Amino acid sequence: MIVEALFWLSLVGLLYIYAGYPILVWACARCRGGKTHREPWQAPLSVVIVGHNEAHRLTAKLDSLFGSDRADLIAEVLIGSDGSDDETAEVVAAYGDARVRLIPFAERRGKPSVLNDVVPQCGSDVVVLTDARQAFDPAALSRLTAPFADRRVGVVSGELMFRKAEGTTAAAEGIGAYWAYEKFIRKCESRFRSVPGATGALYAIRRELFRPVPENTLLDDVVIPMQAVEQGYRCLLEPGAIAWDRPSQSAGQESVRKRRTIAGCAQLVVNQPRWLLPWRNPIWWEFVSHKLARLVSPALLGVVLITNLLLAGQSLYLGLMIAQIGFYGSALVGMAYQRAGRQSRSFGLPLMFLTLNATTLAALWDAFRGRFRATWQRTA
Repeated sequence: MIVEALFWLSLVGLLYIYAGYPILVWACARCRGGKTHREPWQAPLSVVIVGHNEAHRLTAKLDSLFGSDRADLIAEVLIGSDGSDDETAEVVAAYGDARVRLIPFAERRGKPSVLNDVVPQCGSDVVVLTDARQAFDPAALSRLTAPFADRRVGVVSGELMFRKAEGTTAAAEGIGAYWAYEKFIRKCESRFRSVPGATGALYAIRRELFRPVPENTLLDDVVIPMQAVEQGYRCLLEPGAIAWDRPSQSAGQESVRKRRTIAGCAQLVVNQPRWLLPWRNPIWWEFVSHKLARLVSPALLGVVLITNLLLAGQSLYLGLMIAQIGFYGSALVGMAYQRAGRQSRSFGLPLMFLTLNATTLAALWDAFRGRFRATWQRTA
């Protein structure tokens, strides 16, 4: 009976993490979601771009930014150069727009430290934070800033969209499907109360709400918005405020990025333990269910597999064991598709799911050893 109880409790836990919570937050959004007042933003905007050795991307990024439908509102673009030793300074000087200003830092310290120094220098009430890599949709700024007409809104997150490249692999298909699932959850959270974090590629915050973050922070795009939520403001996801990117083409590339993200979620428990307390965190349910519950997913998968093997002598559990074998087998097929450079959403999803859980284990090991590095390591 103990083995059966462990099996069903672990299975229910997995179902809650990946299906139950999304369904519940969707129902809450439908039943209790309120409307947000939106109107065109007319005040000046400050834009902050932080990067290390991003000279090869800066011109295209600035062209995309000034190609926005509300480029007339951009009062300044502050580029925080985090210990760059490439041609970043030359690119900024040659761009020829007085609004673009380089703020160089000789020592490479990581994005959180640079944000702590640069954001307080902004002169506008709303600050747009973005990375050097992604291109903006022309309507991104107008869509991103419109919700600030509602005084309850403190942070607005843009929407990361993936361009589908020719020759997309099984891993890329799985990543695209997973990101669609992730955005569905965020949209529901946004309609209900608040999203526990923003899309680092594009989000905006009221400057008065910005608070410095710990220098070793891995997920500044979670900590900065959550600090605004703590102050009684909402963090929204705004569909249509699009930043364009390309998905990783291999599970290995995505694993490097996701390992850092998951380690960052574990780091939140260490750096921000107050968010584990329902009376301190206004969106405790969303934060725990969305950001932290997935950290226990690999353990639950292991318990389900082991207990199912022990119970496989009974017909019900034998059927469930066959289903598990089929699922893991489909992930292996997805791996074969990936190695062959072929695309398959059906097999890409199981591959992505298991890769993420394997990555979670590695990330937790990183967190256990205190391997938190704020400096970004670029993948191939």
